[in-house]
Amino acid sequence: MESAHHVSTSSKILFGKVRRIVPPMLEKFHKGQLGRVAVIGGCADYTGAPYFSAIASARLGCDMSHVLCERSAAPVIKGYSPNLMVHPLLPSTDTVKDPKSIDAHSLATPIINMLSRLHTLVIGPGLGRDDVTLKIVAEVIKEARSRSIPFVLDADGLLIVTEDPGLVKGYRDCILTPNVVEFGRLAKGLGLKIASQSAIAKSQDGDRTSRESEACEQLSKALGGVTIIQKGPHDVISNGVTSIISDIRGGLKRSGGQGDTLTGSLGTLLAWRAAYLNRMWDSGEKDNEREAQTKEDVRAELESEDKRMSPSTTLLLIAWAGSAITRDCSRHAFEAKGRSMQASDLTDEVHGSFLRLVGEPEVPKTHL
Repeated sequence: MESAHHVSTSSKILFGKVRRIVPPMLEKFHKGQLGRVAVIGGCADYTGAPYFSAIASARLGCDMSHVLCERSAAPVIKGYSPNLMVHPLLPSTDTVKDPKSIDAHSLATPIINMLSRLHTLVIGPGLGRDDVTLKIVAEVIKEARSRSIPFVLDADGLLIVTEDPGLVKGYRDCILTPNVVEFGRLAKGLGLKIASQSAIAKSQDGDRTSRESEACEQLSKALGGVTIIQKGPHDVISNGVTSIISDIRGGLKRSGGQGDTLTGSLGTLLAWRAAYLNRMWDSGEKDNEREAQTKEDVRAELESEDKRMSPSTTLLLIAWAGSAITRDCSRHAFEAKGRSMQASDLTDEVHGSFLRLVGEPEVPKTHL
């Protein structure tokens, strides 16, 4: 395995913590236990995004990777890879009798009926802006939240939140992945005056890193503590309590579809986090006394060598890890392909980046 020489000492420590969340490969596990992830997205115009997201989940290591898409997109996505399970369950204006008068919850029922089979959702890649589709996905978000199913929101999934922040406000098992433009829309939708990364970069006032962290924390707090990955020249990750800035170097090509590798990776990491929190294996860690509620609590959990990490700290960690893996994929793909780099080149790097940065966990002695 190539040495991750470009990773700082502090990041190596965090990757060690992430490794504790990754399930070891044990003979006792059966199909599906290490991740059933579904990407909700894909329409006639956008079939690549849900594929890139779902295949990233699969390449990172989830057991089962699904795509729930609009009918016309299904045959195309099925043709990209036989490793994905593709379900044409997402209605649109073209597939309902009266688009102006629909029962959104009823139309969402086929997708809602699948939720009990899934660990995590990725909502938004290739979703499009069809009015019927967005209303139905909003119903799915409500139902997933009521069942405490973790989800990632990106692209037009973020548009749904911009129009109705209450869908995710206060839901701590949610990760939003806005770029600079989407970050600004979310802030505006909440009535906040927050400087984006690009605006802070142009300004000479104060410490740039501190201002970026403060801005991301402010948006997270306004949404009740959801975890936010603000994508940019470097990614800022915050849960409203504390923030982490990735120092992992990315590539210089900004090709479309790179964010889909991020969302797919997050889907698998969320599933692994659920396995960790549900104690699917004996990690040998001692129980923690309480949930991390302050920056000091988070720091104490990250510095502890033998205590279990809380839900909030593990969510912050896997958000940071997903960002780091994606940036490392981008760097290696760019080094290989330069200007010609495409999103599919990141797909080929996912497993290698995971091994370089996180690495396979050791099997606990209790399982030997």
